[in-house]
Amino acid sequence: ESFQRVENWRGSFADWLRHLPLKPEGQYVHLFNGQLKNRQDVHHRIVNIDVGKRDLQQCADAIMRLQAEYQYSREQYDQIHFNYTSGDRVAFAAWGRGVKPVVSGNTVRFTHPGGTTDYSYSNFQKYLQQIFNYAGTASLSKELEAINPTDIRAGDIFIQGGFPGHAVLVMEVAENPQGEKIFLLAQSYMPAQDIHILRNPNNPDL
Repeated sequence: ESFQRVENWRGSFADWLRHLPLKPEGQYVHLFNGQLKNRQDVHHRIVNIDVGKRDLQQCADAIMRLQAEYQYSREQYDQIHFNYTSGDRVAFAAWGRGVKPVVSGNTVRFTHPGGTTDYSYSNFQKYLQQIFNYAGTASLSKELEAINPTDIRAGDIFIQGGFPGHAVLVMEVAENPQGEKIFLLAQSYMPAQDIHILRNPNNPDL
């Protein structure tokens, strides 16, 4: 009681997250291969977005997926870019022009075969598959800037970079007149699985 959602400007990433579709209540979390996740007691609802057919869209990957999907929906192709664990930046705008990264050990080189520019959704999906393959919590944590937790807002990330590390995404923030804040978190996990809204194990009422 007394908490109200923090206002977001229309068209922002926070606003986009707020309007993501959810699967019906009572659904189980499934892995990429269709099997059920071992624990079904940690989620409240499931985001209605595919997880893919390979064990790739794990915790940090799911967050990068949502950020990229938002930017793609707004045709902000030049803003879609992530770093591989090697530190090499891989941008979708270049990818769409035919510039492709080639990984050999810890070395990344970029080929320029030319051809037609392709910003189609299917090519965007191929780009994300490469990102999921070669980026993760270790690389994403180095790209982010730390904030004061009192300034938390939707779209922020709790992340511990490492191998494997973990990351969860802030989906929504609410505040009361005293300035106290509560928030919703979403995650994927290992193996790759449905993105789901987390329960609060320390406070079931939340």
